Amino acid sequence: MNPLTATIDAQQRGFEATAEFLEKTPKLAEQMERVSDIDVGMTPSEVVYEENKLQLLHYKPAEVGIEPETTHDIPILIVYALINKPYILDLQPDRSVVRRLLEAGFDVYLIDWGEPSRLDSSLTLDDYVTRYTDNCVDVVRERSGQESINLFGYCMGGTMSVMYASLFPDKVRNLGLMAAGLCFDDTGGVLELWGEEEYYDAEQVTDTFGNVPADFLDVGFALMDPVSNYVSKYLRLYDNVDDDEFVENFARMERWLDEGIDVAGETYQQFIEDIYQDNKLARNEFYLGDKHVDLANIEMPIVQVVGDYDHLIPPESSTQFNDLVASDDVTTIDASTGHIGLSVSSSSHEVLWPSVADWFGERSNPETEGEAEAEPDTEPEPESEAETEPDDTESTGSEAEPRDIEPETNEAETNEAETGDEDAVAADEPDETAEVDELDDTDESTFSKGVGGDDLESIHGIGPHYAEQLRGAGVDSVGALADADAESVTESVTASTEQVREWIDNATEYQSE
Repeated sequence: MNPLTATIDAQQRGFEATAEFLEKTPKLAEQMERVSDIDVGMTPSEVVYEENKLQLLHYKPAEVGIEPETTHDIPILIVYALINKPYILDLQPDRSVVRRLLEAGFDVYLIDWGEPSRLDSSLTLDDYVTRYTDNCVDVVRERSGQESINLFGYCMGGTMSVMYASLFPDKVRNLGLMAAGLCFDDTGGVLELWGEEEYYDAEQVTDTFGNVPADFLDVGFALMDPVSNYVSKYLRLYDNVDDDEFVENFARMERWLDEGIDVAGETYQQFIEDIYQDNKLARNEFYLGDKHVDLANIEMPIVQVVGDYDHLIPPESSTQFNDLVASDDVTTIDASTGHIGLSVSSSSHEVLWPSVADWFGERSNPETEGEAEAEPDTEPEPESEAETEPDDTESTGSEAEPRDIEPETNEAETNEAETGDEDAVAADEPDETAEVDELDDTDESTFSKGVGGDDLESIHGIGPHYAEQLRGAGVDSVGALADADAESVTESVTASTEQVREWIDNATEYQSE
């Protein structure tokens, strides 16, 4: 190579790059204004239940012109992860899991966990599953008039949904799991490496922080692929700065990544030690309090939604679970995408979500008028084998499976690979530390909302929803609850007799303290 020619060529490329930068600079400034005004979570909803920081959202399809030809009687409750905000499932109209389900004729609810404060650091998985989730399920059951509903959990929310389905099987008609971390025994996932006790001490982290800060988790997730998360995605933004749609998609993902949520310390430690490090859920050795999360109780139909390129929760971390449960109706639907691409990639919305909606649709209409008209204020009866319509056993290559989805390399990757999102998120990755210094609000520790005294909500397992039902039944204090008859109380509330007995035992113990 001629040294003189090479030098001239290098200078020429430098001049061209400089000229391009100067040309794009005004556009960059203009696009930054567009980014600052970006909207997310645009499907209208109303808050139908609140407890501590939690809000239960109910979506309104008519307000955005969604009028499905067919509707389903059994609603869907989405259980999101405890990290990041749930609008990743409603990022924008054409990439909204919520809208796909509404368009398919489902009544859709979603749990927004909110931001835990310092006083919430002692909240455990027991609180999130047997108290918060159960209260939300009962609200949806009551509003829909159904004894059991569809439960759909995403990532960490999927893991918690499995726990719930085991403990309250009569309330779960169908169980949907998306990128759910369930088995951590040589499945090859990045999070499994974090679970090695000799490398990572979760207790030391929680002792240091209390609640685990969002930015602490964010840095850890981002460093799994630092080149993509800190360099490549911004170069792609620069290359596509003239593409308004690309910039808007990029901005929505960046906003989601930036709005991280802290994780309650006790829950974080429990998840790391029991689920990741000891693999207790998959080994059928996991307990919430004194309640065994027995996989033999999970007999309802299950659909597993997995991403072929999910390096955070590899498909094996989810699908190995199919052989551990008692259900004889288990379907796996996979897509050629990653962890977050399941929610936001264009191919997922074209092929994957219609298949998932069809699966739920086939199992979401009561088979008899008696079931459709059932009153939810009586103790639910277990579903019969006929009611669950057993399908073929696990189907990883069924007709419902979107096997033809190709990995996206162009515009469809805007919300996934081009922003580095699937690498940065890891089970719904958080980012900036949120404010946790408001100590004078109504916070909730492990067993109490802080109201104390003789208030029913001081009893573990009773939130505002159940407390209102109990007061309506004449049980208006802890003492009255301790003296109550479980069978009589069950006739006036939407909880099972077993739950009511547990309340009575807790109330008795509370009085003796």
